[in-house]
Amino acid sequence: MDTSALGRVLLGEPDAGAVLDALERFDGWLASEMLRVELRRLALRSDCLGDADRLLEGTALVPVDGGVLRAAETIEPRGVATLDAIHLATAVKLRDADLIAAMVTYDTRLAAGARHHGLDVLAPGRSG
Repeated sequence: MDTSALGRVLLGEPDAGAVLDALERFDGWLASEMLRVELRRLALRSDCLGDADRLLEGTALVPVDGGVLRAAETIEPRGVATLDAIHLATAVKLRDADLIAAMVTYDTRLAAGARHHGLDVLAPGRSG
């Protein structure tokens, strides 16, 4: 899961309920530690830091270690943005460990990257 998904819940966007419904189907939520930084920065700008912290309580955060950062430097496809490359490298690491099979994201380039690496992509509530 990346910030484009949980951020929708934090901000109460129209598809927030669909995101939560989709996440309920999983035993647990896994994400890069980048999610914590990005979600809390979003919450700070939106004056809802406590809400972000409550959402993060239900998420297992995977450390951004040297291996993830090195993988993110060159991960394909090249069009994936820098911070999203960290999310993608984390997702690939989790997939390789048989911990995930899908990624929840609304970011088009990150979704393409996840598919490139054989991950299913979920964007609950998004039509088309």
